[in-house]
Amino acid sequence: MEESALRDSRRPRRTRSNGPSREDEAVSRPRAEMRERPLSGTPSSRREERDSAATGPLAEAPTRARPMPPRRPGARPTQHLPRVLAVEPTADYALIDSGEGEKLERYGPLTVRRPENQAIWPRRLPAVDWDGADAIFTGDTDEEGTGRWRFPREPLGETWPLRYDGMSFLGRFTSYRHVGVFPEQDAHWRFMVERMEAARRPVRLLNLFGYTGLASLLAARAGAEVTHVDASRKAIAWARENGEVAGLGDRPIRWLTEDAVRYVEREAKRASRYDAILLDPPRFGRGPKGEVWQILEDLPYLLDLTRQILTDRPLFVILTAYSIRSSFYALSELMAESFRGLGGRIEAGELVIREAGEEPRNLSTSLFSRWIADAND
Repeated sequence: MEESALRDSRRPRRTRSNGPSREDEAVSRPRAEMRERPLSGTPSSRREERDSAATGPLAEAPTRARPMPPRRPGARPTQHLPRVLAVEPTADYALIDSGEGEKLERYGPLTVRRPENQAIWPRRLPAVDWDGADAIFTGDTDEEGTGRWRFPREPLGETWPLRYDGMSFLGRFTSYRHVGVFPEQDAHWRFMVERMEAARRPVRLLNLFGYTGLASLLAARAGAEVTHVDASRKAIAWARENGEVAGLGDRPIRWLTEDAVRYVEREAKRASRYDAILLDPPRFGRGPKGEVWQILEDLPYLLDLTRQILTDRPLFVILTAYSIRSSFYALSELMAESFRGLGGRIEAGELVIREAGEEPRNLSTSLFSRWIADAND
């Protein structure tokens, strides 16, 4: 993984949206991805897909206006941007090629071909390499879902073993083209573990929109007490299953099927506090009781609540956003206002995956903003 500063900040770009999410239907990911499933081939579908599958038509879901938080006093954290966090090829994962609206990836020994709207350039590899993938998402629509997988070499089951940094978990071939892991998050996962280990004290971590649980499991493996919240029951079931596969079933992780905003509201009233918080919301989604989430409308309120439940010695808050009509500048400014008076710094930019091979290209996946507390003993 490489972290580098972008020199030209004059042209913020929008990143692909991963809305529908990792899968509701396969029991997917942090509900951000699962929740809505707008679906189609947009990156944003990752998050969206989860929730919509679980809750039914949006028209039937109750809505409620959330107030804009008041302006907080104090100085804003310093801002370091733009930043690009690039994930390099490893034995566990590599982006082999991309282009013409698709990407060719390797997960361990398996190659996977999927749609990718951000890949608007020509492919580098010949058609034989693409056509010979172990799993190919066709995009066909039928009564069973939004798409189907084809296995040219040999039939593969619904689940398949995956590994990340020595930790085992399960991938799934879902009808929304996701497989249960978002490799670009490696940049945040490594940062999270490094900060927690450097703290040299017990850490309470809250993972909102937790999806299939990889961040929660990595944090627990590093010694944190984790609360994992997702609106999708399927995502929670998948995350629990991943915990057992990883051999971490006995770690202190609370798996909660909850609406993220409602949960944090209750935690604020109960004066519950966390040292570190992850937010991976969908562009649009629904909670288990029909709650509606619109990221640009609801994120200011949720970030303000997030600030309220930080301990007196917090470590960080990490926000990732897929498929939104905005820029990392907007996320950085919002976070700077939300964390006035707390010191620290804010980093914001894009998460990208770097292709393997010569003259590798960077595939943009999402926007991010993270608040990092000043070092404390």
